[in-house]
Amino acid sequence: MKIFFLFTFLPFLLSAFEQAAASAHYDKILTHSRIRARDQGPNVCALQQVMGTKKKYFSTCRNWYQQSICGKKATVLYECCPGYMKMDGTRGCPAVAPIDHVYGTLGIVGATTTQRYSDMSKLRQEIEGRGSFTFFAPSNEAWDQLDSETHRNLVDNVNIELYNSLHHHMLNKRMLTKDLKNGMTLVSMYNGQKLFINHYPNGVVTVNCARIIHGNQIATNGVVHVIDRVLTSVANTIQDFIEFEDELSSFRAPAITSGVMDILGRPGHYTIFAPTNEAFEKLPRGVLERIMGDKVASEALVKFHILNTLQCSEAITGGAVYETLEGNTVEVGCDGESLTVNGVKMVKRKDIVRSNGVIHLIDQVLIPDSAKQVIELGGAQQTTFTDLVAQLGLASSLRPEGQYTLLAPLNGAFSDDTLNLDQRLLKRILQNHIIKVKVGLNELYNGQELETIGGKLLRVFVYRTAVCIENSCMVRGSKEGRNGFIHIFRQIISPAEKTLHEMLRNDKRFSIFLSLVKAADLDDVLSQPGQWTLFVPTNDAFKGLTDDDKDILIRDKNALRNILLYHLTQGVFIGSGFEPGVTNILKTIQGGKLYLKTVNDTLLVNELKSRESDLMATNGVIHVIDKLLYPAELPVGNDQLLTILKKLIKYIQIKFVRDSTFKEIPLTFYNPSITQLTKLIEGEPEFKIVREGETITKVIHGEPIIKTYTKIIDGRPVEVTEKKVTEERIIQGPEIKYTRITAGGSDNEEKLKKILEEEVTKVTKFIEGDGHLLEDEEIKRLLQGAGTEYTKVTKVIEGEPQIIEREIKKVHLEG
Repeated sequence: MKIFFLFTFLPFLLSAFEQAAASAHYDKILTHSRIRARDQGPNVCALQQVMGTKKKYFSTCRNWYQQSICGKKATVLYECCPGYMKMDGTRGCPAVAPIDHVYGTLGIVGATTTQRYSDMSKLRQEIEGRGSFTFFAPSNEAWDQLDSETHRNLVDNVNIELYNSLHHHMLNKRMLTKDLKNGMTLVSMYNGQKLFINHYPNGVVTVNCARIIHGNQIATNGVVHVIDRVLTSVANTIQDFIEFEDELSSFRAPAITSGVMDILGRPGHYTIFAPTNEAFEKLPRGVLERIMGDKVASEALVKFHILNTLQCSEAITGGAVYETLEGNTVEVGCDGESLTVNGVKMVKRKDIVRSNGVIHLIDQVLIPDSAKQVIELGGAQQTTFTDLVAQLGLASSLRPEGQYTLLAPLNGAFSDDTLNLDQRLLKRILQNHIIKVKVGLNELYNGQELETIGGKLLRVFVYRTAVCIENSCMVRGSKEGRNGFIHIFRQIISPAEKTLHEMLRNDKRFSIFLSLVKAADLDDVLSQPGQWTLFVPTNDAFKGLTDDDKDILIRDKNALRNILLYHLTQGVFIGSGFEPGVTNILKTIQGGKLYLKTVNDTLLVNELKSRESDLMATNGVIHVIDKLLYPAELPVGNDQLLTILKKLIKYIQIKFVRDSTFKEIPLTFYNPSITQLTKLIEGEPEFKIVREGETITKVIHGEPIIKTYTKIIDGRPVEVTEKKVTEERIIQGPEIKYTRITAGGSDNEEKLKKILEEEVTKVTKFIEGDGHLLEDEEIKRLLQGAGTEYTKVTKVIEGEPQIIEREIKKVHLEG
């Protein structure tokens, strides 16, 4: 029973401690100050004082180790902690300060001006007498800094104005700093006026944005906290201030039309960085008019200036990031006495306290990404791209009401050679970086194709720690604007134009490898559509290989295929898509494993450096190597082959197991496709001859294609299966001249060909079935005379048929 009670009560106990800790930041920072000063003797606290000022702080760890506050160098001071005092001839502060009533305590903490004004206004008798008070006492410097006219009015009318002002600094109960919780509203002893408390994680406690600089000085009838400014009455809301402040008329207009003004009239704890009329005048007229004419953009702009937390200037001792009502963040910091927003000094007037928050006036307008056009989202590292888009006339095609995605390379991606290209070619390159639709990072998935405004299709590759499009991978910094996204890329994107086979054929460096590929009957693998990664050794990898050696390799087709297919893996793997320094294991078509990693932007394959990587093909990617790869675990059983491989491969020890053989690798790992309408048909042909001027529409039902890909949903990769069915309606045109029938008899073939050339202008696709003559008896006679020798028919087509309809149906299947 006791154990049950303990476990039941423990959460409540922990919760109570957490709440106490959350409201005691001041005391926690004070404790740290004691620890830092422990070498100075008992009850000594270490403070930091901003050089050139009298401002002192019990510092956070960050400020302490940076030795600065608000970017200004701070010196270390050692003083007696609140409530303690020095004794002659002893170290530290071993004595307790005498306890007195509130009036006497004002003198103990050095607030002598407040003490003198209490005497002048007849408040002294009250704060020397019975009761329990909290006095937020302005320091002597605070009175000196008060506006001279206000100060004079108080001193000239001590019995009413000064008396009421001092009462406004008082509570009729004792409250220590641990009792002053963040967001608390207290009622002062003057006319029910409100005092707004904020208790920040850095230990700063404010009252109407005045900082407590010396807290918790206990008195017999209360407690005294010294503050750094004189409190003035807080009236009305932020909404009231904006509505009647002439300097904010430009900001007032969008605040009203967007409906945000109503929010600022409600209870809350807001901070608003309100741009002045002067700030709006600095904006380009076109930008201002566009935003003001767009309700969504203007609402985003206004909300981007508002925090849902109350940030007094005195609480800001370093940079911190805060979320705005718009949803994005701003960094609020300080530079000496000045507040900064996103690193820029722009605050003209600070700490205008109202009943539901605080206002800081700024001289620049903050424009959130959500109110910008997509071309305006480019940062300092993408200026080359955005400047070129504007100079080449592409920016004007990005309509405000459109939806686009910009794939912006970093400035360093543009070499001098690229920038010196003909402008027409450069424009085409840039068009490949502008997608026709708006696509966010979370909407990209592996295998996706994106169409550019230039008509190119770009492929998306999603890896564990990277998202790449064609040869280039993203870096951090994606942004969403009013009419699109911008994503940042390391390199210029180069869409693939050729197949793997075409790339090898057009590069003399790969002639030996390509000849071996042909000998192994692997040409089609590299020519057909697919998703491959191919590691291609240059001719240098075959130094020492004689013609006789090559013949031996070619004669053992199984061995040759095993070696070559160890260089091929399913899937497209971009070198820059790998996590740096981490080994990635890929299974090859041969069955062995490749070990890949990137070090200093260089791709290593089985610890061999790739001399050139990420050469994109329409059916994969090539990584160039200067050594032949071989699976270390695969034994060789032939002396001649072992000798050849030892010539070429010196970086590993090749195993020898006599009479061992290489496994046969059937070419079933890829699906060769039939291109255009050239087709091999088994069975007896059926003819339909069409006279000149006639057309035939043929409906072809394509085989369903089932495709599996990975899609990013809510930041997580999810496997999706899609069934794609294609139906095409085709007009057979007069470009089909004749049909060649492969058969056993050249005389009949030539005679038939001649008749077809003379009589026939159009022939439809052959289908299985008996020979059937529709119009020409001579053709029928020839076909029937051939008997069973006519087993295959090949259409010869010149030109392309016209596709007049295409219907593609996609069905998502459950994974």
